[in-house]
Amino acid sequence: MRGKLWPYRRPGTAILLGVLLPIIVGCGQIAPSSNTATPTQKIASNTTGVATTTSVTSSTTTISPVTPETAVAPSQAATETPATIESATAGAAPTAATTTATDVAEAAQSTMVSTPMVTTPGPETAVRPQFGVAAHLYYTDRPRVLQLAENAGFEWIRQQVPWKDTEKADRSFGFDELDQIVNSVNGKGMKLLLSIAKSPDFLTGRKDDNGLPKDPKDFGRFVEELTTRYKGKVQAIEVWNEQNLAVENGGHVTVDDVGHYVEILKEGYRRIKAVDPSMTVVLGALSSTGVTKPDTAVDDITYLKAMYAYHNGEIKDYFDVQGFHPASAANPPEKKYPEDPGNAPGWNNHPTHYFRHIEDVRQVMEQSGLGAKKIWITEMGWATQNNTPGYEYGNYVSQQQQAEYLERALARIVFQYSDWVGAVFIWNLNFSVLWGQQGNPLQEQASFSLLNPDWSPRAAFTLVQGFIKAAKTNGQP
Repeated sequence: MRGKLWPYRRPGTAILLGVLLPIIVGCGQIAPSSNTATPTQKIASNTTGVATTTSVTSSTTTISPVTPETAVAPSQAATETPATIESATAGAAPTAATTTATDVAEAAQSTMVSTPMVTTPGPETAVRPQFGVAAHLYYTDRPRVLQLAENAGFEWIRQQVPWKDTEKADRSFGFDELDQIVNSVNGKGMKLLLSIAKSPDFLTGRKDDNGLPKDPKDFGRFVEELTTRYKGKVQAIEVWNEQNLAVENGGHVTVDDVGHYVEILKEGYRRIKAVDPSMTVVLGALSSTGVTKPDTAVDDITYLKAMYAYHNGEIKDYFDVQGFHPASAANPPEKKYPEDPGNAPGWNNHPTHYFRHIEDVRQVMEQSGLGAKKIWITEMGWATQNNTPGYEYGNYVSQQQQAEYLERALARIVFQYSDWVGAVFIWNLNFSVLWGQQGNPLQEQASFSLLNPDWSPRAAFTLVQGFIKAAKTNGQP
């Protein structure tokens, strides 16, 4: 896949994605292109409502409570092929004057050649990454959500499973709703990644802390039950979510907690593989943060190195792929700290605020002898205007800009990272609908969505849809 030019036309334009991002394998130079492109639109930032800065830049995956009574009935219009970008961008922040595709290509060149490619050799023929999306399928209109995911071309669905809502204090399980989710995804012919998080209180000893269980065997028992129940219907399990954050770890986290996580991962891996050796076990993605404070987080590179070093690196035998969550703030996907300070104060002063922080993570993997394992990006997105403290950087990103950033990030993954990125899941598809039903359409989770609260497609939906279609029709089904 790398180094090949393939035509990618955005809806309503004649621009070729091959003009922007192809590379020549082995020398890292931008491949020449004889293609000519019509002008493409320049995006502008929406700077309304900017608030104070924050120290942690990860998007949380807390699932808001949605009951069956709040679910929206299906609509035929929403299950048909999405509208063009012209209708999808209604209500988005206005764009600025146009620039030429050549200008965009030159800007891409100036950023892409400045940082060397990762040198770990990949397979002789690189396989394109698989495309997925994080969705919320509990107590909602699942057929509608899954039809939209299919329309966009996604091959995978990522669903977080709140363990505390699934296992009862008497050690019995309530799988009714999850059964319906798994069967619905399976019925669509899509693959399913279950992300397990949030222990029951009776297994942590603390009320409402959502942390890791005290005993790794309790986690092993739970994932064994899941794997047995859904063998052949669930293809991957992610062991926890952003375990370097205090909020995902019982309200307190230090680097000394790394060993406990690794023991939980080991127990889970053994139990899963004993039931279904084909199941992919994803090492839980860390929050991309440079903060180390016990009540907030542990710096992700520090945590990563500690995991890889624990008990002389035994972790290598207990996961298949490494999860990753870029926290790109308002910064474009081509930039790498400190190349471009960006325009969102407080979210441009550390490598973890940039999508290309993935290259730092990859470097640690290689240095730790784990270069043969791939990364799965299990959440990737850009926030837009929102009202949630800590996510003010989204107020610098218009909906059109969000769309272009996602498109360009996917291009970077396909053309530059395909040797070592195996899958990418966009965060998220439909959380805007759920938050809109609860009267808060500007909540930060909603701002990351590919859909508007009324189920209509955002510009991001349409551009991602076009990109995936082009990738699939380029000899890489």
